[in-house]
Amino acid sequence: MSTAAAAPAASREPDLSGQTVVVIGGSAGIGLETARRARAEGAGVILAGRNSGRLEHAASELGALGTAAFDANDPAALAEFFEQLPDPVDHVMVTAGRPYYARLADMDFEQARRALAASAMLMLGVARYASGKVRPGGTLLFMSGTGGRRPGPGLGIISAVTAALPALAANLALEIAPVRVNVIAAGFVDTPLSASLLGAGLEERRSELRTTLPIGRVVGPADVAALAVHIMTNTALTGATYDIDGGQQLLGGH
Repeated sequence: MSTAAAAPAASREPDLSGQTVVVIGGSAGIGLETARRARAEGAGVILAGRNSGRLEHAASELGALGTAAFDANDPAALAEFFEQLPDPVDHVMVTAGRPYYARLADMDFEQARRALAASAMLMLGVARYASGKVRPGGTLLFMSGTGGRRPGPGLGIISAVTAALPALAANLALEIAPVRVNVIAAGFVDTPLSASLLGAGLEERRSELRTTLPIGRVVGPADVAALAVHIMTNTALTGATYDIDGGQQLLGGH
C-alpha cells in the first residue's frame, strides 16, 4: 500500500515584515529578547538604553538599525531621541527601570520619587514624544508587574506603580489614538534583573516556582517577548493590560 507524501507546510509571511520596532531597555533581559523575536518576525530594530557597551553588543548580534545610549528618565534626552529618529516607526516597547522595595520606616524618599518617575512619568514622556513618530495602528508597549497587586510591608511604591500604569494606558489609548497603548504585567521572569534583585536566593526562587506554578516551569524572557510581538501585530488591542505570570497570582502568598 502506498502512502501519499505529506503536503509541504505552507510558508507564512513574518508577522512584522518591513516594520520598525524601538526597544528602550533593549540591551538585556526582556527588552533584548523582544528585539530578538521582532527580528525573527522580519522587523528592523532600534535599541536604546543606558549602557553603550551592552547596546553595541546587542546591536551587533541582532543586526540592529541603530542604537542610542541615554537615560530614558531624562525628559530632554527622551525628547531628543524621538526627534532624531529618521523615519516613522511602528512600535515602541519600554522595559527600562527597576522596582523599588522598602518599608515606610526605611524608605529613601528620593529613591521612591525616582521609582515613581521611572514608571508613570516615563510612560507619559514616551506617549508625548513618540506618538508623532509611530504609524497609525502601531503600539506603545510598557512593562509592569503583578506582584504589586498584593499589599504588604515594603510594597507601597511598587503597588502604586502597578495600579497607575493600567489606568494611564487606558487614558492614553484614547488621547493618542490611532496609536495603541498597552501594558504587559509580568510575574517573576528569569532575567538578569531578577538575578540582581534576589542574589543568592535566585536558585531557591526558581526551584519554588518550578514546584508551585501551574505551568510547572519558570517564566522566561522569551515568553514575554512572544506576548509583546502578539500585541504589536494584533491591531485590535489597545488600552489594556495583559498578565503573564504562569499562574503565580493564583497561589496567594507566592
